Amino acid sequence: MQVDLNADMGESYGPWVMGQDAELLEVISSANVACGFHAGDPEVMAQTMRRAARNGVGIGAHPGFPDLQGFGRRRMHLPEKTLRHAVQYQLGAALGIARASGAEVRHLKLHGALANMTSEDVALAEACYGAALEVMPDIIVMVLAATAQQSAAERLACSWAGEIFADRAYNADATLVDRSLPGAVIHDAELAASRVARMVLAGAILPEEGAPIPAPVDTICLHGDGPTALAIAKAVRARLEVEGVRIARFEGRRGVFAG
Repeated sequence: MQVDLNADMGESYGPWVMGQDAELLEVISSANVACGFHAGDPEVMAQTMRRAARNGVGIGAHPGFPDLQGFGRRRMHLPEKTLRHAVQYQLGAALGIARASGAEVRHLKLHGALANMTSEDVALAEACYGAALEVMPDIIVMVLAATAQQSAAERLACSWAGEIFADRAYNADATLVDRSLPGAVIHDAELAASRVARMVLAGAILPEEGAPIPAPVDTICLHGDGPTALAIAKAVRARLEVEGVRIARFEGRRGVFAG
């Protein structure tokens, strides 16, 4: 059995430093690099991609809403045409910086509020993923497993990978518990490692309430912006390796997940 470990990074901006990217790149197998709308800037993007390439870490574009002040975590309602162009603009930036840095983009993962909204709305997810596929038809779309994002990727018949979260609590419908609620974000490294191992071995999301949800567990998100991010990443990797799970980049899957 193998699984990918991914982290959101490249989220520093000018002199403002966020996350422990260099250290995380020693632990993970895929990096989701901010594209300048919710965080990051061209220099940070280039630096992050160069480091990822040196470490053999897969690189993904991480587009979000144009919301630097709110870190992309505020819901926005944009016309579909505007949203599609926003995704394409950010993916284009990632592709250009990657090429200039001697790296390549292989996947796409939506950020923050945009990710949450598309996990609830198939049409919205299809618009975002369809826009990206127009730019790069062979890109692997990283989806929140067992949500509307997965349904959209299946309907588009594109290459996709199912993602679960190490440090976020789940609702009974496989969406993430709102960050404003108690217990939504998990800060205890050993707790995160234990629950991730159980989900990977079960092949299912284990919500706070309700029955297990069968899910394609191709990659595990380790958020890079919290004070315990590095400790959680190391604990999750160590626990999975003890369980005999190999850490490796996802290859992407096609078609409908059978469960």
